[in-house]
Amino acid sequence: MSFKSIVREFKEMRDRMSNVSKRGVECKQWHSRKAKSHIAPDVTLPPVDPIQQGQWANLPPELLLDIIRRVEESETTWPARAVVVSCASVCKSWRAITKEIVKTPEQCGRLTFPVSVKQPGPRDAPIQCFIRRNRETSTYYLYFGLVPSENERAKLLLAVKKIRKPTATEFVISFVADDFSRASSTYLGKLRSNFLGTKFAIYDSQPPLKASIQLNNRSSNKFHSKQVSPKVPWRKHSVVTISYELNVLRTRGPRRMHCILNSIPMSAIQEGGNAPTPTTLPQFSSSPAPKGKDSATDLNSANLLDPLASSQGMVEPLVLKNKAPRWHEQLQCWCLNFKGRVTVASVKNFQLCAAVDPSHDVPAAEQEKVILQFGKIGKDIFTMDYRYPLSAFQAFAICLSSFDTKPACE
Repeated sequence: MSFKSIVREFKEMRDRMSNVSKRGVECKQWHSRKAKSHIAPDVTLPPVDPIQQGQWANLPPELLLDIIRRVEESETTWPARAVVVSCASVCKSWRAITKEIVKTPEQCGRLTFPVSVKQPGPRDAPIQCFIRRNRETSTYYLYFGLVPSENERAKLLLAVKKIRKPTATEFVISFVADDFSRASSTYLGKLRSNFLGTKFAIYDSQPPLKASIQLNNRSSNKFHSKQVSPKVPWRKHSVVTISYELNVLRTRGPRRMHCILNSIPMSAIQEGGNAPTPTTLPQFSSSPAPKGKDSATDLNSANLLDPLASSQGMVEPLVLKNKAPRWHEQLQCWCLNFKGRVTVASVKNFQLCAAVDPSHDVPAAEQEKVILQFGKIGKDIFTMDYRYPLSAFQAFAICLSSFDTKPACE
C-alpha cells in the first residue's frame, strides 16, 4: 500500500475518534444538567460504538521500521523525499523510528530534515547546490541540486536578505523566503561585514557544541556583553571569521581569503577526527538583548582574525584558505579546475582547502581536498559544492561574503 493510503487511513481514524469524543462530551453535559434536579429519571443511555482502530494505528515496531526504511531508501531525491519528512510527522513513534533510520549528511550524503543544513557534509563526495541572486530585492536563495531546471522544482534550503547599513553590510539567513525577522523561529543567523568589506563574521543562532572552539575570556566578554546591538535578539554566536587580504599595490590576481572556523577544531580533518554535529535546532526564546554599542567594531579586533590569538589555551580551530589558481597563457586569465561546475569567469569564483602545516599531521590527500567551491554559471546563477567538515549554513554564509563589494581587495 502506498504512503498516501497510510495517510488516508490516519485521517479516517482521526475523524472517527473526533466524533466519538463529541458524543462523550454531550453525554457528560446531559448528566450535569440532570444532576441539578432533585429527582432523576431512570434513563438508559444508548451504547457508544467502540473506537475502530485503523490498520496503521498500532503497527508492530519491527513492521513500522521496515516500512519507513523502504520509504527512505526509495525516495532519495527531492521533492519525492518529502515523503520521509511526512513519516516523521505522523506521531511520536513514527518520528522516533524515522529519526533512527535517517542518517546525517556526513553518513548518507542527503539533506532531509531542517537540522541537516547545520550538520557537516559527506567526506567522500561534495553536496552540490546552486544559488540564485535577485538584485531587485537584494535576496539570495540556496537550492539543493546540480543546476536550475525549468521542469523540476528545486528544494529551497536557505534564503538570505541583504541589508546595507552606514558602517556595515548584513546578510540575514532564514529557512523561508518570506520571513527575515530575527525574532522569528525561522531565523538561523547572519553574516556581517566591516566598513571596507574586508572582514566578515558569521553568527549562528545556535550555541556551539562542547567540542567547538571558544574564544579567550577577554575577547568573549567584550563580544558577548558590551557590544551587542539591542535590535538583534540575544542569539548570536560567532562560528566563522573571514578575512580578505588588502591589495595595496593593485596587482592583478584573484582575491585571497582566509576562513577561521571557530566552531570546528583542526582535529576534525585529522585521522579519526570528527566535527561537531548538532542533532536538534534551538528553541526560540525572546529574551531581550543587553543594551550597548553595535558589534561592528568586533570585526576590527585582531583576536577574532588570528587563530593563534583566539585559541590561547584552547583547541586550535580549523583554518581554510583559497586555492591558488594558475595563469593560463593562451586564455590570459587565472584558472582553477572546477570540474565543469563553473563556466563563467568571475572574481567571485574560489575554492577553499585546509591551511595546515607539518605539525598538524594531516594526510597529503586531505590537504589538497577542496572543501568548498563557488562559481558563476550564468546571470545571477552560481554553484556551491561543499563537503565535510562544513555545513550548508556555514558554506552558504562564506559564499555570501564574496557578493559584497571589496574595492580594497581587487
